[in-house]
Amino acid sequence: MPAEIIDGKKISSEIKESLKEKIEDLKKGGEVPGLAAILVGDNPASQVYVNMKAKACEKVGIFSEVYRYPKELPESELLKKIDELNRKKTIHGILVQFPTPRRISEEKVILAIDPKKDVDGFHPFNVGMMLAGKPTFLPCTPLGIQELLLRSGNDPSGKHVVILGRGSLVGRPLAPMLYQKTKGANATVTVCHTGTKDLLGITKQADILVAAMGRAKFVTADMVKPGVVVIDVGTNRMEDSTTKSGYRLVGDVDFDSVSQVAKAITPVPGGVGPMTIAMLLSNTVKACEMLSTNRSAD
Repeated sequence: MPAEIIDGKKISSEIKESLKEKIEDLKKGGEVPGLAAILVGDNPASQVYVNMKAKACEKVGIFSEVYRYPKELPESELLKKIDELNRKKTIHGILVQFPTPRRISEEKVILAIDPKKDVDGFHPFNVGMMLAGKPTFLPCTPLGIQELLLRSGNDPSGKHVVILGRGSLVGRPLAPMLYQKTKGANATVTVCHTGTKDLLGITKQADILVAAMGRAKFVTADMVKPGVVVIDVGTNRMEDSTTKSGYRLVGDVDFDSVSQVAKAITPVPGGVGPMTIAMLLSNTVKACEMLSTNRSAD
């Protein structure tokens, strides 16, 4: 029996609808959530992502500003702009679209953002709070994965979650998020990477498998057990002469074969991707709510 499709578009739309209600309540109290995005350079993919985020903000009622700079922008000027946005009262969330040009230190950029406005969840303060089990802002893609699991009826509590990949955007933060003793977590987590021995033996133990290695169609049906829940984070281009663009997007999972074995699976595109943006919006609203609460307490 083919796997149930975990529809990220549908779930993200539901989250956005609930955010609209929160935003209306905030507006009644005189607060409008605000998000600033900074793009340095002309990376085509980055331009697409920033535009998508700006449109998503507009649809739910979040005020957004996009700052676009040439790749020659000095690092000092970028840090100056971040400092300005840190102090800007109408902005509650700040994101700098990565990758930046090589001469700009992404570490310095992350450290420059006020942790209270770090809606990407990258600042070491927020990472530390996450590891301590007292999160403020969680990274958007891992948080989106967690929401997909919960809202599709696949609570990870008590399950063995196997994560393929230890990257800073997904695998590294997702593991501690899922083993915390809290709602939507409480799982036993194994992280696999290039140094893992007997990968097949481990993946076949997974109740939930998260693929985030960046290798097209790496996970095949023989690597998973029947009834597994598969979250495919990969987005890879494969040549396809039958399409207008000459390529198509595929995940890190061989969807056609694995979907015949799994209980549930996310598609690519339309799975994790839409959830990342939804969680960015959610974190921005949360930042505004936190500020509103602090002002009320003053």
